[in-house]
Amino acid sequence: MQYIDAFNHFFPKAVWDRIQNLSGAGEGIGKRMQGIPCIYDLDTRLKVMDEFGPGYRQVLSLGMPPLDEMGDAATATELARLANDGYAELIAAHPDRFAGFVAGLAMNDPEGAAKEAERAFSELGAVGLQIHTNVGGLPLDDPRFDAIFATAHKYDKPILIHPSRKNDMPDYKSEDRSKYEIWWTFGWPYETSAAMARLVFSGLMDKYSGIKFLAHHMGAMVPFFEGRVGPGWDQLGKRTSDEDLSPVLKRLKRRPLDYFKDFYADTAVFGSRPATECGLAFYGVEKILFASDSPFDPERGPGYIRSTIAVLNELGLGESDMEKIRYRNAQAFFGLE
Repeated sequence: MQYIDAFNHFFPKAVWDRIQNLSGAGEGIGKRMQGIPCIYDLDTRLKVMDEFGPGYRQVLSLGMPPLDEMGDAATATELARLANDGYAELIAAHPDRFAGFVAGLAMNDPEGAAKEAERAFSELGAVGLQIHTNVGGLPLDDPRFDAIFATAHKYDKPILIHPSRKNDMPDYKSEDRSKYEIWWTFGWPYETSAAMARLVFSGLMDKYSGIKFLAHHMGAMVPFFEGRVGPGWDQLGKRTSDEDLSPVLKRLKRRPLDYFKDFYADTAVFGSRPATECGLAFYGVEKILFASDSPFDPERGPGYIRSTIAVLNELGLGESDMEKIRYRNAQAFFGLE
């Protein structure tokens, strides 16, 4: 049975070795990576994949933290090149295991990131890009990132949006830190949803018509809040008295809800059937890609893959729809053979 796991994480050896000398690899969420061999050790990764048979393949992407949080522009650019070169070598050596890779970028050097995206597509065979929901606090619709979207559009390659938020963003104005990992549990879905909204309302999706985005973790908050995203945002500006938002809807070519339905989503919801059903109802079978977010489960590798497969098998979908989610949508989305 075939599966293409569209969103999971692995560091090629050269970039993993390099980041051990950087502070970002040993702080915060980066520290967690040190205790998960499946994210950097190829033999461990392949053994985990063996559990799911010869039809299971992965599209690889980098783990956290973002490259631009691990050093200045020159350092982040070096890391991006090491990662993308390493991925290309992995795909060439193990095409039966890895269906492709999405390139990592040094977003703190936007011009250099656009050039690296061009190199990754034209020379290395990258099937997409991974970007994070903000870049050092800057939103993705900031004009300095425009060339990156233009490059993806030029090559008709998708962009995978990964949430990024740390505990230094408090949940209350009276505090200076987020507590109890709220920054992750609820903060990351909010980050993704906010980034999606900025891409919509900035007009970027009109400017680059047909550009493809995948919003990690089943499109974050959007499916559950369809009523707010739809009829709620059809009234954009009605709740705002200190700013005139009336021109925003006028310059968009469609309803806000229509743009949000253009996003693709993945099944990486940690084995939650209600979340899977909600996302499936919102996006439809054609827009859902199988993904596990491996190796961040309690077993450090196979757990989320197994639970995601189990949830899909419980839904009672027909074989044609299951094939779309398991691998056919990924083939079309990434342009895989």
